[in-house]
Amino acid sequence: MMRVSLSRLAHARSGDKGDGSNIGLIAYTEKGYQLLRETVTPEAVKAHFSAICKGSVDRYEVPNLRALNFILHDSLGGGGTESVISDAQGKTHGQGLLLMEIDVPDDFELE
Repeated sequence: MMRVSLSRLAHARSGDKGDGSNIGLIAYTEKGYQLLRETVTPEAVKAHFSAICKGSVDRYEVPNLRALNFILHDSLGGGGTESVISDAQGKTHGQGLLLMEIDVPDDFELE
C-alpha cells in the first residue's frame, strides 16, 4: 500500500449555506471513484476536519458524476455574518479535503 493525497484521485468544489459547508469531491476515473466510495467516509472527513467541524458529516453519492458530496454541519463558527474565523464561507474546504491522505494499493494507477 502507498499513502496518497486525495488530490491525486479527484478535484473538489466547496461552498457554504449558513453554518455548514458543502464539499463536492469528484473522481478523475471510475476506479478512483470506487476507491473514494470505500475510503472517504463521513467519519474520515469528520476526523480530517476535527478542528473546525463541530457537527455531524453527511455524505451523498452522485455516481453518474463520479462524485461524493459532503455536508459539514456546524463547521463555520456561525456562518459569514456571525463568525470571526477567517474562512466563514467555506470556500477553501474543498482544497482542505484534497490534502487528506488515504492508502491505495501499490499497483493503483494514479492520474
